[in-house]
Amino acid sequence: MATTVLHGKGKSAIDKSHKYDRQLRLWGDHGQASLESAKVCLINATAVGTEVLKNLILPGIGSFTIVDGGKVTGEDIGNNFFLCKNSIGKSRAQVATEYLAELNEDVDGHSVEESADVLLATDPSFFSSFSMVIATNLCEKVLLQLSAVLWKDEVPLLVCRSYGFLGYMRLAIKDHTVVESHPDNALEDLRLDQPFHDLEQFCDSLDLDSMTKKEHSHTPWLVLIYKYLQQWKAQHQGLPPQNYAQKRELKEEIRKGIHKNEEGVPEDEENFEEAILHLNSALVHTQIPPEVKKLLEHESCNNLHSESKPFWILVKALKDFTENEGQGQLPLRGTIPDMTADSERYIQLQNVYRKQAAKDVASVTRHVQKTLKELGKAKLLPPDIDLTTTNLCSISEQDIKTFCRNAAFLRMIHCSSIAEEYNKETMKLREIANHLEDEDCDDLVFYVLIRGVDKFYEEYNRYPGWYNGQVETDIPLMKTCVSRLLHDWGLNASIKDDFIHEMCRYGAAELHTVSAFIGGAAAQEIIKVLTTQFLPINNTFIYNAMKQTSLTVEL
Repeated sequence: MATTVLHGKGKSAIDKSHKYDRQLRLWGDHGQASLESAKVCLINATAVGTEVLKNLILPGIGSFTIVDGGKVTGEDIGNNFFLCKNSIGKSRAQVATEYLAELNEDVDGHSVEESADVLLATDPSFFSSFSMVIATNLCEKVLLQLSAVLWKDEVPLLVCRSYGFLGYMRLAIKDHTVVESHPDNALEDLRLDQPFHDLEQFCDSLDLDSMTKKEHSHTPWLVLIYKYLQQWKAQHQGLPPQNYAQKRELKEEIRKGIHKNEEGVPEDEENFEEAILHLNSALVHTQIPPEVKKLLEHESCNNLHSESKPFWILVKALKDFTENEGQGQLPLRGTIPDMTADSERYIQLQNVYRKQAAKDVASVTRHVQKTLKELGKAKLLPPDIDLTTTNLCSISEQDIKTFCRNAAFLRMIHCSSIAEEYNKETMKLREIANHLEDEDCDDLVFYVLIRGVDKFYEEYNRYPGWYNGQVETDIPLMKTCVSRLLHDWGLNASIKDDFIHEMCRYGAAELHTVSAFIGGAAAQEIIKVLTTQFLPINNTFIYNAMKQTSLTVEL
């Protein structure tokens, strides 16, 4: 087994912060650190494979290894930008590694001139040392062998494919937990429906009637909603507005509070308009999201042991908090939105939320310490201990702060294994059948066709239409493979002849445009997994370049 190693030169921290500035804004220093410690393995330096690696090397993964026992051919030169004419006949793994390593001097590159099936037979543990494995152009038999090894050792696997005008990705990962899921359009955590003591005290200390004109027009809208809400509750048996009509009434009460000039014309008080605009979202009932409730009830949370991951120790501490100090609620996020207000009162209000959030973090920290002591991982520490000087099972002070700030956004993804998908007893046949029956959504038919292509390869040791002049003769053979596949699955469905013909016409060609698209999409999903930020796909993605459409489906 020939191996080549190319070491990156490395750069200073200052250079890196400038070089990676834009991505640091997306996933932060801790996300970048996770990326830089990652070891990624690519099986086969195909067009799509090298495109994936390109998009991981540029943002600075720690190292990559290409496993490929093939030699560079003329076909490779036609669609792979990381191989050249002078490379024909040379090791595809070595040449691709050399060119890819030039993209970023911070990244180490390795090449292994061996096929995946040989490595699996001689040294299957080789693949278990990586943070992520990317598999391209593997036959069904080898893919199942590889996935079984990685699934057992809990190494994430991403299967990528570029086949004619089709792109395909399949993520196989066990119980992937995410703290920073970065949801779109998340509501602010203001607790106006259940105000905490310091918020009540601050808002009650402000008297709208005794304010000057300037103070009145620069009172934060959050305070305005609080005050008018208290008045409403006093008149409605302590209940907030219950429906749209009542919320509209409350908005009118707020509008009446706008000062008028001598002519009786309302003044331009933007803070009151903001209060009216934000009323509906501010009155959303504070509760624990269903996804977080599932985590609090999860077996891994309620049955901790000495090998439990830090995430579940934090979830257990979170559960203890909600059942005690939190009184059924998650820790306060501690942030407020921008609003029309004078600097002094805005900062005071901001500090009220930050102070309460800090109290909640301290409470969760005590629960973490208690849990660690019970697990025999740490002694019970005093509440005011500087966590940065202690070893809490790799749980730092910043980890706890980040966890509390994102408590409402915790998520867990459980992908089915490749073995489950390829076993008709466990695969989600109903999901496939529903999509095949939907005439307006036919992209899943290409999943069936890709599986049919693999059956064709298994039987004939080549792909349909691989050689010139074989397209027409391979169409009936391919049709038989697909029909047999559907029959084995017990599905009463048929695939149009046009689709069969198209798959044969592709001849397993990798178009660079499709490969580049899948390469970018795959790298995005891998970065999500490596940084444990944002939500990756669960679990299959299909791209139809003919229609410029895509489909994500759980299989």
